[in-house]
Amino acid sequence: MNWAGLRTPLEPVVRRCFHLYWRLARGMTLGVRGVVVDQEERVFLVKHSYVAGWHLPGGGVEVGETVLQALTRELMEEGRIEVVDTPALHGLFFNRHVSNRDHVAVFVVRQFRQDRLPKPNHEIIACGFFDVDALPADTTEGTRLRIREVLEGATPSATWR
Repeated sequence: MNWAGLRTPLEPVVRRCFHLYWRLARGMTLGVRGVVVDQEERVFLVKHSYVAGWHLPGGGVEVGETVLQALTRELMEEGRIEVVDTPALHGLFFNRHVSNRDHVAVFVVRQFRQDRLPKPNHEIIACGFFDVDALPADTTEGTRLRIREVLEGATPSATWR
């Protein structure tokens, strides 16, 4: 099945279904994202099959899981990135455009191993490292803001945007 072709028309429906489920199953949602920076100061981004744009890798924190465990799991699943040293917490952001109960913890990862890029799959259709000055055109605003905060010292906001 070609998920990329379905992404745009189904995105609002899929997002609402996920968030309706999360609203019923959880009082608040908590996610993690990693600003993974390589030795050339490039940042790792992923493109999902079910939502438009390029994003920082990450996902939801599951019940019984710490934010660092979730980050470690998500980076391996989405980018075959193995965290080598404890990542630095960049900030905690209120993600109002997703729901009024969603928060995202963002970590900076500079010490990691990656044996290879993962092959595209049903969730991640593309990924890679990008120069900050050459991010894909459809990189999301929230992703761009977090990258500027980490790599250019921009003042972090309290919201994801």
